[in-house]
Amino acid sequence: MQEAFKQYLQRTAFGQCCPKAVLFDMDGVLINSMPNHAVAWQRSMATFNIHMTAADAYATEGARGIDTIRQMVKVQQGRDITLDEAQRMYDVKTRMFGEMPRAEVMAGAYELMEKIHRDGLTICVVTGSGQRPLIQRLTHDFAPFVDEQHIITAYDVTRGKPNPDPYLMGMERCGVEPWQTIVVENAPLGVRAGHAAKAFTIGVNTGPLEPQMLADAGADLVLGSMNELCQRWEEITL
Repeated sequence: MQEAFKQYLQRTAFGQCCPKAVLFDMDGVLINSMPNHAVAWQRSMATFNIHMTAADAYATEGARGIDTIRQMVKVQQGRDITLDEAQRMYDVKTRMFGEMPRAEVMAGAYELMEKIHRDGLTICVVTGSGQRPLIQRLTHDFAPFVDEQHIITAYDVTRGKPNPDPYLMGMERCGVEPWQTIVVENAPLGVRAGHAAKAFTIGVNTGPLEPQMLADAGADLVLGSMNELCQRWEEITL
């Protein structure tokens, strides 16, 4: 663990790393919603003659939905669509996702937040999603730790992940600097965003991706589950 922090300081040239805030991604980190997202993406895009696989859904996780759609349309149909058209397509995906079974809170996530809150760190959620039902779940399921002011969604930024903007906005909301920030992500695009924002970035491999993909994206530390992160939290805050 200490080696990971040492390498982080080397790559950022910061003089110290003193965590005061933890910025979580949502899907696949706090809520086990990615299997439902993958199905909703495939079904909804098929209605627009766009072929999308489960692997595509995981590979583009973290990006704003409208950005993913515009890219898929460009690649497969050779045309540029407006933000409004992409939003209408994303609305179909949102509706289909809402018809899926309720996703469970990720094992270990609530217990981890309890520890973070106990240690006096600020908690913020930074998600590429803009789906209101999931956002409402955050303030319900994690009510003691997360409030509306500390949730950054797809509609709060112009440039989504893998750009650093969402995490930089999260830091601003928390009143912290990059060297005071831990980012927890499960997807390569999100890891790249945390890395670009110069936060200490933990990749938690909760899906089907190879762990090396998170390391290659720039994760300072790669763990196998939220439970593992919860169990090792004290090592991080020593």
